[in-house]
Amino acid sequence: MLETHPPMTQAIRVLKDKGIPFVIHSYKYEEHGGTGVAARELHVDEHPVIKTLVMENDTHDPFLVLMHGDKEVSTKNLARALGVKTVSPCSPDAANKHTGYMIGGTSPFGTRKQLKIYMERTIADLPTIYINAGKRGLLAEISPTDLIKALDPILVDVAL
Repeated sequence: MLETHPPMTQAIRVLKDKGIPFVIHSYKYEEHGGTGVAARELHVDEHPVIKTLVMENDTHDPFLVLMHGDKEVSTKNLARALGVKTVSPCSPDAANKHTGYMIGGTSPFGTRKQLKIYMERTIADLPTIYINAGKRGLLAEISPTDLIKALDPILVDVAL
């Protein structure tokens, strides 16, 4: 569903402030439904629905990983790419503390803390992506080129 008057989230404020063109889509959020539900509800393929994962390394330094909805992150390959022993998902409480967003509503835009962002390289090859706009059931449709301009993510090859 296309939103004509979307709620104003921190992520939407950042997109507007940076002059990034976007279209907001809302859908009925389902607990633990993930990108599969979002793709189904928006009638799009799951591959360009991008998940924003809050992770940490072995010294508990938090960071974000942007990954295709239909892929998983190889934590082993990511740790190797980062030059650390291990990486793992943050707990929901830690993720909320670092980002200001609830699990299922985490956007890479407008996080509470400035976090390093790693993005699966092939996301840049897509014509359009759908990424969380700062609230459960709310996605922003944007160009990966604009996302890269706005966030300057570090590109990695860690998809499974």
